[in-house]
Amino acid sequence: MKKKLIIYSSIVLVILLVAYGAIGNYFYNYALNAQDEKEFMEDNPHLQESVAVMADVAEVAEQADNQFKLDHPPTETSIISNDKKQLKLQGYIYENEEANSKWAIVAHGYTSRASSMTRYTRNFHEQGYNVLAPDLRGHGNSEGNYIGMGWHDRLDMLQWIDEIIQKDPNAEIVLFGVSMGGATVMMASGEELPSNVKVIVQDCGYSSVSDVFTYQLDDLFGLPPFPVLNAANTVTNIRAGYDLFEASAVNQVAKSKTPILFIHGDEDTFVPYEMLYEVYEAATVEKEKLIIKGAGHGDAEKVDPETYWNTVWSFIGKFM
Repeated sequence: MKKKLIIYSSIVLVILLVAYGAIGNYFYNYALNAQDEKEFMEDNPHLQESVAVMADVAEVAEQADNQFKLDHPPTETSIISNDKKQLKLQGYIYENEEANSKWAIVAHGYTSRASSMTRYTRNFHEQGYNVLAPDLRGHGNSEGNYIGMGWHDRLDMLQWIDEIIQKDPNAEIVLFGVSMGGATVMMASGEELPSNVKVIVQDCGYSSVSDVFTYQLDDLFGLPPFPVLNAANTVTNIRAGYDLFEASAVNQVAKSKTPILFIHGDEDTFVPYEMLYEVYEAATVEKEKLIIKGAGHGDAEKVDPETYWNTVWSFIGKFM
């Protein structure tokens, strides 16, 4: 009888472990496998263009973006990541003869790429900045079979900073990012940044990877974080080499020594607007927050570009 109980218990344990692994792999592939299509991003109601976006203003801005692409083709550059994965990461430099050692690193969002950041690249360039726009690992033309959600990307950001300083030792650098790019620059803020980095601007970044995944699990599947997120985390540790619960923008900005401007739209339901307050309250550096009314995810600049850029230049101008 005791032997049968041991056998049955072993079978149940094996079944549970297989199920745990299968669940973890499914959600890892769903969210973090860079080779898998992210179908949940298509026609996602949380990513629809904000009603508050004015069509005529948006059209003028889009025309300016298209003209910028024609007038300012970038110079390609690359780095090899410092971790054991040794990934070749692609970047694009938009040089400006009037820059006077002013630089901006512009980081894109989840499933996007550097070329999608033309609006922000153009605005920095028009203000006399050289701009470096990298493809984050697993995105665009950068290598990597997984999405780092800003955590490994924060260390890549340190390398991009070093690349700029090697090119221009007098560089004064702004770190700027939207969505996952916003999380990336916040996560980078907690590292030992060189004094060349003067200020950080983040737009609609999440408070932590585990928090945003918990929110999406409930929104998309109606599932609680346990045990799904735990299973996904086990697989992420094995396949991507990082921990979902460790990847926290809140913890990183709490260590920051660099001033930060926090931006969010109050109708963002993809990266919940309330996350703004978590990261803002955690920061102990000189800081400011900008809330754009009527803006959904990533639409703050489109909804009110005048307030958006006036606030950005005003904040940056205090430190550069």
